[in-house]
Amino acid sequence: MMFKRVMLVTILVLSIMALAACGGDDKPEATATPAPAAVEPTAAEVVAAAPAGDAANGAKIYSMICIACHGPDAKGVTGLGKDLTTSEWVATQSDAQLVEFIKTGRDAGDPLNTTGVSMPPKGGNPAMSEQEIVDIVAYVRSIHQQ
Repeated sequence: MMFKRVMLVTILVLSIMALAACGGDDKPEATATPAPAAVEPTAAEVVAAAPAGDAANGAKIYSMICIACHGPDAKGVTGLGKDLTTSEWVATQSDAQLVEFIKTGRDAGDPLNTTGVSMPPKGGNPAMSEQEIVDIVAYVRSIHQQ
């Protein structure tokens, strides 16, 4: 019985220490100088700030996940996925916006959904990493015809 109590206390203390090590507010204290007004980044700055994707890896991932709805040539499958090679919508989105779109998907009831079929978050693969999504965006950019 004593051993169980010692183990419980030890685990409790270690858990508290681990939580304390993770927390903390590293924000600097407020200064008297007001913050500068927010400035919208230029398109070039947005592209430069976007994480670099590997189009070749994106093609591999596309061929395992996205192909079912967008087709082997990314020209779309009627009634399922849109053509990604000529999409004006793809052309108007930043890489960051495309990454967010793939992460969240689009519900069938969304007014912007023209197929009536849901695009599941991460293409239906919840294990897909953010870097893999960035790679898919790099692949789509590489095949997109402007």
